[in-house]
Amino acid sequence: MKTDRQRAFLDPGTQARLSRLELNARLPMEGSFGGQHKSPHRGSSVEFAQYREYVPGDDIGKLDWRAYARSDRFYIKEFEADTNLRCHLVLDCSGSMAYGEAGSKFDYARVLAAHLAQVAVRQGDAVGLCCFNGRVVEEVPARTSPRHLGAVYDVLERARPEGETEVVTVLHDLAERIRRRALVVVVSDFFAEPAPLLDCFQHLVHRKHDVVVFHVLDPREMDFDFSRPVRFKDLESSFSLVTDPSIMRGDYLREFQGWLGELREGCLRYRVDYRQARTSESVADVLSSFFLSRMRRK
Repeated sequence: MKTDRQRAFLDPGTQARLSRLELNARLPMEGSFGGQHKSPHRGSSVEFAQYREYVPGDDIGKLDWRAYARSDRFYIKEFEADTNLRCHLVLDCSGSMAYGEAGSKFDYARVLAAHLAQVAVRQGDAVGLCCFNGRVVEEVPARTSPRHLGAVYDVLERARPEGETEVVTVLHDLAERIRRRALVVVVSDFFAEPAPLLDCFQHLVHRKHDVVVFHVLDPREMDFDFSRPVRFKDLESSFSLVTDPSIMRGDYLREFQGWLGELREGCLRYRVDYRQARTSESVADVLSSFFLSRMRRK
């Protein structure tokens, strides 16, 4: 198994910047053992949750005698339980992710996923990976060990951007297969109609997952900054078109902004954590902003 230093997608500078940051969940998680995230179940910690009436079979060691002295009734003092989380990384490996001027969207997404996985495992959380295009290409179950992180890196190293995409079908399927509450992080360019895409986000949220989407886009896709006639080729089919970009730029930008706005508004409506990631931005900046916003919320 390769060491971290041999992985081309791991950047020492990014690792250093993220070394003191934490990945926090917005929702209670269902982990396997103690950790830093809130659990939906009651347990033992320093943070008080609530009182409830004693029922036969409860541990009498948890009785609150001061409450009994005040009310002449037996009450159990409950505390929040802390647990680890399961982080499922979902990486788009379809043909459209191969686009990029300075570097492909896929290369950028792979670096982002690798550093997210590293931060999660470092703090004792379980990490899994699902790579997809028109189907699930490779999948690694969520586990916590540093050795398991190497298996995640191996899959990231083998992955290639090719084929058509079926992000909606894949996410609906994952929503049914991920049984326990988890942090689901989807890294994609999300080239699909907004309505069915938002339906699968809502499905994941309905299953009580904390959903994060990193929307990876190349600056030229957003600005359409082409100055002379070019051939546009669909990376997921054989279709191509030669045109003068100056003629269609206005219509393109209007359609693009409408699609982007609908996607953002839908994520806000369904409480999905939407993060835009231009490939011209450093991964360290994008992930630092994400981690810090969640640390402040906690």
